[in-house]
Amino acid sequence: MASPKPRPVVLKLLEGRGNGTDSGGRKVAQSPLFKRLPPEAPEWLPPEAKAEWDRVAPELDRLELTKSIDRAALTAYCLTWDRLVTAQQMANDHGLLGKNAQGVVRAPWVAIIEAASKDLRAWAGEFGLTPSAESKLSVQEAGNGEDDIFAG
Repeated sequence: MASPKPRPVVLKLLEGRGNGTDSGGRKVAQSPLFKRLPPEAPEWLPPEAKAEWDRVAPELDRLELTKSIDRAALTAYCLTWDRLVTAQQMANDHGLLGKNAQGVVRAPWVAIIEAASKDLRAWAGEFGLTPSAESKLSVQEAGNGEDDIFAG
């Protein structure tokens, strides 16, 4: 079994015990000092994907979880959401089953829904957007600033 992916520094600190330590009390190494500017949404996003961007991007920015170079990953997340919504609308309009020469079969959008759901969960996990990730986040008390990498 593969080991879990490393978590972003900001999430480690939000889940941590304060003073720059993780949930196990270990010092968290400072991440590269990327400028924490929010990525801009691509102009060509479909309406549903753009609506999802507008819903999640401000909160990710507020938590300082994104940077401008995260545009591709956030775009992929939003496009996956759009694909899930579109396929679900097809299922709502046409049902989950169809017929072909062999008889009753699963409609093609069912596979799209399943794949998009799986992909969406993976992308959401990258940004800490799943309920399990949220349950691990906590507000940290400000210390004296000596060990706080966020101290100004």
